[in-house]
Amino acid sequence: SGSTGRPKGVVVPHRAVTNRLRWGQDQYLLTAEDRVLHKTPSSFDVSVWEIFWPLSTGATLVVARPEGHRDPGYLCELIREQRVTVAQFVPSMLDAFLQHPDAGLCDSLRLVIVGGEALSTATARRFHQVLPGIRLVDQYGPTEAAIEVTAWTCRPQDDDGRPVPIGRPVWNTRVHILDAELQIAPPGVAGELHLDGAQLADGYLGRPALTAERFVANPYGPPGSRMYRTGD
Repeated sequence: SGSTGRPKGVVVPHRAVTNRLRWGQDQYLLTAEDRVLHKTPSSFDVSVWEIFWPLSTGATLVVARPEGHRDPGYLCELIREQRVTVAQFVPSMLDAFLQHPDAGLCDSLRLVIVGGEALSTATARRFHQVLPGIRLVDQYGPTEAAIEVTAWTCRPQDDDGRPVPIGRPVWNTRVHILDAELQIAPPGVAGELHLDGAQLADGYLGRPALTAERFVANPYGPPGSRMYRTGD
């Protein structure tokens, strides 16, 4: 986790990862016909599902060359040549990819997942114009909660100028919007997003004080359970 300064090691149990993988398979159903693009550097948590989701379901893993995730032209060529069906982008890179003249030729795709940054309505609109009929899913989740914990399928008819939602929680996961006293914020009132459930990390490696600050007692769960304060 490096979003707030010096990178920190996050201890994630296997059960957190398998919960995310099983939820993803239930939602998007990879088969032996699918070809999943692995282009995220392995120091980022998204690479975990890029690698282990296809390998655990019998789909094909297509590995991009080092630094290939930064080159829209290369990605267009690779997706077309390898007939990639599932790919992941951060929204800023997706926008660059969609502006490449060959992006519309990547018609082997059936599912594109975005995360890591806020997805703008302009990028979602461009996606549906360039790649009509292909499923676009906006996902949200910090490293401290095992990859992604919410998801929203974007639809062209939802383009009403409002921000793209982060969606609803994945399996065995809850999200809470709370005020400074950890009370539920009323609708329309800003609050801090707190996460709990199966995908929560155990904490920061060798940083007990920071772990105690960010992973707090959960008043909405069973005794001894914790929430992660996202800062969002």
